[in-house]
Amino acid sequence: MSPSPEQEPERIGLHNLRPPPGSRRPRKRVGRGEGSGTGKTAGRGQKGAGSRSGSKRRARFEGGQNPIHMRMRKLRGPHMKKSMPFEPFRTHTQPVNLLDLESRFQAGDSVTPEAMKAKGLATRKGIAVKVLAKGELTKALNVHAHGFSRAAREQIAAAGGTCQVIAGRSAEDSPP
Repeated sequence: MSPSPEQEPERIGLHNLRPPPGSRRPRKRVGRGEGSGTGKTAGRGQKGAGSRSGSKRRARFEGGQNPIHMRMRKLRGPHMKKSMPFEPFRTHTQPVNLLDLESRFQAGDSVTPEAMKAKGLATRKGIAVKVLAKGELTKALNVHAHGFSRAAREQIAAAGGTCQVIAGRSAEDSPP
């Protein structure tokens, strides 16, 4: 039995969207007399640069020093590696997924960065290799890499393989 039209809840649409009660407050009307609470100086205080017109009270103002957007490089385009200051946050590892190891190696193989490179994985020279858990692993492999994700380590062990972290520059302590 279908519910009657009176019991059916009203459908949400563009015609009846409204913010939840209490989420919107009326704007502060400054300079509207002493009784309003924001009269006379309109909430700006007494003297100083902040009380004057033309005050630089914006989020990106840096007190007159050269702002960060002017200190950055002037390279154009979001696709260039050096166009934005992302180098300090870039990860310096190259990922290798379990599905790639599954398709390229036989059971019992020793998987080293050199063997991965020979099979077309981890081809960037001098950059640490980190094994990630995307995909399924059913073969027992002896994997040597600079780093492993926790899930990848568990899957390799569950398949009967071993994980060995290569000494030197590991994926975990590579520069951020």
